[in-house]
Amino acid sequence: MSESRAATEKLQAELQGLGVANAYDVGDDSTISVWIGLVVRYRDGFYRWQEGAVKRRHLGTDPAGCAIRVARRYQELQADIPSWWDDLAKDLRGDPAQEYP
Repeated sequence: MSESRAATEKLQAELQGLGVANAYDVGDDSTISVWIGLVVRYRDGFYRWQEGAVKRRHLGTDPAGCAIRVARRYQELQADIPSWWDDLAKDLRGDPAQEYP
């Protein structure tokens, strides 16, 4: 197992423990998508998380600390969901089947 994969798995476990259950590995062993543009990458011993143009980094030896910061931002985003998100979600999901989204 690569260093980046181990680091992202630790971070993902910490995020799930904090209630961020929908974060997922995008398949490159070093990137976790948390929510609408909130992405965390592990590289060169650091977790580097980004949301739009805002970039932050956190020591790779502290997945719990990074998870707390990312989970806090995730909760802030959830509290103020962009107006375009519902329309995008409907487009991506397609028509509801028997009135279920």
